[in-house]
Amino acid sequence: MPQDSATIEIPLGIGYYTVPDAARLLGMKPYAINRWLGGYHFTLDGADRHMEPLWSVQLPRLDGRLYLGFRDLIELRFVNAFVGAGVSLKAIRACVAYARECVNDPRPFSTQRFRTDGRTIYLDTLRRLEDEPGTEERELLDLKNRQYASVIEKFFKDLDIEADAVARWRPLNGKVTIVLDPQRSFGQPIATDYGIPTETLRDAVAAEGSTKLVSRLYELPESVVKDACRFEERLHAA
Repeated sequence: MPQDSATIEIPLGIGYYTVPDAARLLGMKPYAINRWLGGYHFTLDGADRHMEPLWSVQLPRLDGRLYLGFRDLIELRFVNAFVGAGVSLKAIRACVAYARECVNDPRPFSTQRFRTDGRTIYLDTLRRLEDEPGTEERELLDLKNRQYASVIEKFFKDLDIEADAVARWRPLNGKVTIVLDPQRSFGQPIATDYGIPTETLRDAVAAEGSTKLVSRLYELPESVVKDACRFEERLHAA
């Protein structure tokens, strides 16, 4: 059961992630997630300003804390990939707004439509920004020949799409043994065919000192236990 799940009502099939959960899974800083999805205040020319979140998350706040659903997690993964590719948050914010209109979905990046039409939506967004006074987005059009295709291909290669939206994430290099599925275990990482949390398997190996013994105890292949441990080790090393 996820942390704090007893104190927040979680609709089934949406998934549940605290900001630390999401940061660990995505290799991000919690500070960035809170700013991007929680909004923030700042001062400009002596005036107090407020920056709205990139989108409204799927779950309600509790005691001022932010909680994410599975679609939020996937959208955030996409945004983080583009920030890593050098795209400004101004361009991303504009792309979110335009893509939301084109796709007719509040979380457009995690849709089949964006997978097929995302390049056009993204480049149209940048061209619109070019026309805005004071913008410095012109050089980002080079992404159409350099980074964009690579980013979008990597983003979708380990995702399963059903009913026009992302349904599952296979986070261990796309291997089918480990999955995040909002329909199962609140979207926490599990061994796909067995439903056992990867964290549980990792802890069992640490306690027993043997992947072979744990595979016998849980009645699943040793290769799955090793994959679960590999995945958890990668998370903790990030």
